[in-house]
Amino acid sequence: MTEDFYCDQVLNGKTEVQKLYETENVLAYYHTKPFYPVHIVTIPKQHIDSLLTIEDHPLLIEMLEVIKKVAAQVTEENGAARVLTNLGNYQDSKHLHWHIVHGEPLVK
Repeated sequence: MTEDFYCDQVLNGKTEVQKLYETENVLAYYHTKPFYPVHIVTIPKQHIDSLLTIEDHPLLIEMLEVIKKVAAQVTEENGAARVLTNLGNYQDSKHLHWHIVHGEPLVK
């Protein structure tokens, strides 16, 4: 496997995911190994390295619209949500992805 779990496993169907929301270009699903009680990942369906490299502004807007819908749902159900993305060495998978989470980390 390369450094891109999302292209290598999720988008090609090798790892089954529980989808929460999907558009033509964006997928939001429950994390396969959650770090939080509620942990949702949102990815573009095309490979983009990170937030620092995206140049497709309509895709970025579409991603943010999906993130907003998912975060609103998590907030409505739980009272709060966090939205985060990692860059550089913090980014384990070199594919742009956002985490929408709620609660304290499951493992400290």
